[in-house]
Amino acid sequence: MTSTATTTLPTIAFLGAGSMARAVLTGLLNPNVTVEGGIRATNRSTAKAGELAGIPGVTAWATADEPFANLKAIAGARIVIVAVKPVMVPDLLAEISDSLEPGTLVISVAAGVTIATFEGLLPESVSVIRSMPNTPALVGKAVTGLSAGTRSSGTDLALAQSLFGTVGDVLVVPEEKLDALSTISGSGPAYVFYLIEQLTATAIAKGFTLEEAAVMVNGTFLGATTLLAASDLSPTELRRQVTSPSGTTERAVWELEKGGLKELFDRATDAALARARELAGN
Repeated sequence: MTSTATTTLPTIAFLGAGSMARAVLTGLLNPNVTVEGGIRATNRSTAKAGELAGIPGVTAWATADEPFANLKAIAGARIVIVAVKPVMVPDLLAEISDSLEPGTLVISVAAGVTIATFEGLLPESVSVIRSMPNTPALVGKAVTGLSAGTRSSGTDLALAQSLFGTVGDVLVVPEEKLDALSTISGSGPAYVFYLIEQLTATAIAKGFTLEEAAVMVNGTFLGATTLLAASDLSPTELRRQVTSPSGTTERAVWELEKGGLKELFDRATDAALARARELAGN
């Protein structure tokens, strides 16, 4: 979890600066984080590269304007974060492969692209770690899964843990678990937002205005999760504290259980996992 401890990292290059890369980059801009040598970034869009270049400590290039942008970004970088769309990964790795310095740590945030794919396209002198962060990285509350490659060392893994620790919690798991992790923490924020969306609609159907519903629902989710984070009790115990025997909450929870909410989550995450494996196969 993020803390006030000082973190020092070597030079980092982001190849691709979409929403996830930007979220991680945001954590690196915290005052308690020092990136020696600075942060480099590339993006296809001139406008987005311009936005990045305007951030203190970040040097950015647009591949649309500078054909050697990616090679400039990785020159002297100890950590290279590959954050392009999965379909673009092979061509990008072919482009940078011969220019990566021995000992470079390449971290993938490309969903569905395996470590074997990266290691097969990069020199043996380069190590690979696959990551799966989620969007709450934007506010320092991410959950990031990390899987080490066959050539990565303990030092490499510690570097990756320190990097993603700037934006939240980090779990190290075998790669065979990473796609399953993505169906829980990776997609999880969308599930939470969807629940908020539906409960808000229910409140409006009961006669509340949108503004009133937002105060009730958003505040309730925030309060409940803050209480959970501050408490030593499990979610089950906290739920029981709210659920008086034969009371209104008990009746509502019974309806949720009768509707098969647990089984619904099972099916939803199974579907997400099947799709992740589909993407990996492609």
